[in-house]
Amino acid sequence: MKTSHIPLRTLRDAPAEAVIASHQLMMRADLIRKLGNGLYTYMPLGLRSYRKLERIIREELDASGALEFKPTVIVPGDIWKESGRWDTMGPQMLKAKNRGEQDMVVSPTAEEAYTAIMRQGLTSYKQLPINCYQINTKYRDEIRPRYGVMRGREFNMMDGYTLNADDESLDKSYRAYAEAYLRIFKRTGLKVITVKADTGAMGGSGSEEFMVESEVGDDTLIICPDCDYAANVEKAACKPDVAVDNEGNPQVKTDKAIEEVATPNVFSIEDMEKFFKSTPKLFIKALIYRVINSALDLSKAPHCEKLAVKQEGSLTFYPLSYVCVLIRADLEVNEAKLAGVLKAAEVALADDEEIRAIAGAPHGFVGPVTVKCPIVQDLSVNDMHDAVAGSGKEGYHIKHVEPGRDYTAWLNTDVRTVVAGDKCPVCGGTFYTRKGNELGHIFKLGRKYTESMGVSYLDKNGKATIPTMGCYGIGVDRVLASVIEANHDDKGIIWPMSLAPYQVCIVPIKYKDAMKDAADRLYAELMAAGVEVLLDDRDERPGVKFNDADLIGFPLRITVGEKNLPKVELKLRNAEVAELVALDAAAARVREIIQSELAKLG
Repeated sequence: MKTSHIPLRTLRDAPAEAVIASHQLMMRADLIRKLGNGLYTYMPLGLRSYRKLERIIREELDASGALEFKPTVIVPGDIWKESGRWDTMGPQMLKAKNRGEQDMVVSPTAEEAYTAIMRQGLTSYKQLPINCYQINTKYRDEIRPRYGVMRGREFNMMDGYTLNADDESLDKSYRAYAEAYLRIFKRTGLKVITVKADTGAMGGSGSEEFMVESEVGDDTLIICPDCDYAANVEKAACKPDVAVDNEGNPQVKTDKAIEEVATPNVFSIEDMEKFFKSTPKLFIKALIYRVINSALDLSKAPHCEKLAVKQEGSLTFYPLSYVCVLIRADLEVNEAKLAGVLKAAEVALADDEEIRAIAGAPHGFVGPVTVKCPIVQDLSVNDMHDAVAGSGKEGYHIKHVEPGRDYTAWLNTDVRTVVAGDKCPVCGGTFYTRKGNELGHIFKLGRKYTESMGVSYLDKNGKATIPTMGCYGIGVDRVLASVIEANHDDKGIIWPMSLAPYQVCIVPIKYKDAMKDAADRLYAELMAAGVEVLLDDRDERPGVKFNDADLIGFPLRITVGEKNLPKVELKLRNAEVAELVALDAAAARVREIIQSELAKLG
């Protein structure tokens, strides 16, 4: 390809909205152009890199035994109603009606579509496992799309799905995808960390994320330096630490009755520390949460007798409910964990009016003894004694509180946010944190979708059985942007050889006379040898050509200059010095360099 044939428009400066390196450089190098808020078009050079990444993904998944299929992007709303996610998915799901007034969905994810497609014709255990993947467009109506293709509204993902006869088969599929992922990311030059993760709206029994460290990452990783424990902060657990008194000793159970204490103008934990002259580890913090679309059975939960219940397909859920979360006051609630425990689409702190209605007092005075909703107690409260808590009465707190004696928790579970300095539950090491971006995610969905959508097969004994299911995703755009985040300098992108739009860029100082002849000859030789080569034949100053080559990030630049002929200059994008090679030997040397760089990537 010759540069003059490409509609190339490089920019000296990035648009003001582009604040991270990948967004800035993809716009400046004309790999993408913005069409609308959160909507980006891949231009010819960007699309070449994108297609290369798709090819790597296909090659590794095909080698693992997965088969590609192609569902539609627009799918019937009825299948989302079957699964129970028509309402619970929330406003990020773009819904529409066709001319027949049928509800339709622009797919934000494809579990429903896969399940609906693969249940057709499934009759026998002999057909399992079914293992198919797609690379397709998705749309999620993000409130605040940002970072270019890293978090756009329309995006491209690889989604793999398996239908399995049992958990043993699912484990095998799950590990095969995990191994394929590691090979995929190695070929892109990315170093990934595998972490335990929250299943979120996908549901299921377990999941792992494949993360890459990034200063602009959306996720916080909790990492142990002494063993292989790593987790997203949404999922991370830590070794329990003992609640201590003001002298640093374990708290001791008291026989004293609850005592009400007037605490005017004491609202925050800091205020309580000053008033009671005490460590916050003696305080029980009570927070009222609004819970949206909880699928947990609340029929026997305290104060939930009159809650509205909704049925969607086989899913029963409560559109609106409330819980009081109790946690030691020096700790913070992990809302992702809380939502997972409650099988909820969303949890959020209640507003002042809601808090007063449920707790009888404003925030700061909410207490476990008088609250009129189920109590979810964090494990940190279990070994607390002689504690201080809100009274449920404005301007008052209570002391000598004994959990289990003075109130009863409905659920006792881990909803604590783990932070740097907490101890590893596996080896006791001290955690540190890093920012990261999620590139891939694998889930054990279990029977969440197959059960709700009526999928079954006949097992070896002729008995109708519900298959289990796995889900495996890679954000293709996000991987591409992450490669740029990890590989750039002040001049531009530094593509790995596996993903560059072209492996080689020939830059003649002037495209005429002997330089033109040499450039054309080398271009023809490399093309014949199967090398991906771009010839910059533009009538531009050498500085413009060099700057564009560095900005776009071609791995290998060949400079053809009158002074060096009959030699040409070969320079790797990330090398400080160039190499002079005879024109006759240049094509062979280029092939050697390309093979060497690809070999490093596996």
